[in-house]
Amino acid sequence: MDILRFITAGSVDNGKSTLIGRLLYDTKNILADQMNAIEKASKSRNNGEVDLALLTDGLRSEREQGITIDVAYKYFQTPNRKFISIDAPGHTQYTRNMVTGASNADLAIILIDARLGVIEQTKRHSLIAAMLKIPYIVVAINKMDLVDFSEDVYLNIAREYKDLAEKLKIDNLRIIPVSALGGDNVVDKSKNMPWYDGEPLLTVLETANVHRGTIDLAPRFPVQYVLRPQSAELHDYRGYAGRLLSGQLKKGDRITVLPSGLSSTIARLEVYGEEVEEILASQSATLLLTDDIDISRGDLIVGEQDQPVPTQDIASLVCWMDDRKELKPGNKYLLQHGTTRVRCSVKQIDYRVDINTYVQEDQVDSLKLNDVAKIIIRTAQPLAFDPYSINRANGGAILIDETSNVTVGACMLEEA
Repeated sequence: MDILRFITAGSVDNGKSTLIGRLLYDTKNILADQMNAIEKASKSRNNGEVDLALLTDGLRSEREQGITIDVAYKYFQTPNRKFISIDAPGHTQYTRNMVTGASNADLAIILIDARLGVIEQTKRHSLIAAMLKIPYIVVAINKMDLVDFSEDVYLNIAREYKDLAEKLKIDNLRIIPVSALGGDNVVDKSKNMPWYDGEPLLTVLETANVHRGTIDLAPRFPVQYVLRPQSAELHDYRGYAGRLLSGQLKKGDRITVLPSGLSSTIARLEVYGEEVEEILASQSATLLLTDDIDISRGDLIVGEQDQPVPTQDIASLVCWMDDRKELKPGNKYLLQHGTTRVRCSVKQIDYRVDINTYVQEDQVDSLKLNDVAKIIIRTAQPLAFDPYSINRANGGAILIDETSNVTVGACMLEEA
């Protein structure tokens, strides 16, 4: 059974936490003691109803304010699929939290309040989802119960969002009218909206193709660890452990190690200590080669075709996450790409993106918290990556402040 990682995003009070709570409740993924605790907490707030948002709002400050601050992860499953739900905060100042949560998501649910329509945060979250190349975007027009389940309201918002999606080049889009509070079109079809002939949200989540496109891409296997037991039974054993980011590898395949350019052949593939004939994207495995060549953590094993060219000058779309220091040309950072960490410096800022109009602003001297911009960086050593627009798994990276070891920027790498 595969796993779908999905993130919910939207403005404050759009009902993100309630939606996830409803999914957990209606799919019977809540334990009895959890339900008792939620009922007790709901009664203490004197609202008379069970507040399903409390299932994901775990911080005390979140419960007190009724908002999401931290990224909340919930794990649940149905007979058809396992899920990892990522509940992202809606406040503008927590945009960086959404980027962190969305970086590995297979699908994004962007909530819109049916009473408010498309607002600034809708545009911001949609831009981030498009920028991160999340394969599927689902727009949940929530609180339909507060607009009398009006089809006209749904159609007007859907029309406006489709115009937005066209600007951002979002292809795989679904727009669903829901009421998270009442459960309409969340797990089951709503009787209150007979005019909607599409599928409920859960069906969309269960049928989304998690591995769409990744297996068809060229193989990318970053080495995480070199295994040398040097025991009496495994005296000559040399295995290279890691996770295959994309494509597939088979026993007997010719491979190249980057950035060195050395070549060899796969002699053996092991998964959990058992030999297998092939591995597919997202699988963790150990590779054993026919040749004894120099390979270490951070090297990238690729196939003979469609190899990335290691380079030091890199363009990157970046979301700046540091609320203490601004990003400026000349600043030096650590760039973490997969299992590789190299020093780098910022050569220039090409432009900043206005999140309301998506206009590219030139002549920018620095970036502040939550700014999205294109920058040019130079690394101390050549880096083997794919353009993020082609291979999301091998095109993402983060900037790290070398003195504090804190992540300060999320990067989508492209060729300079």
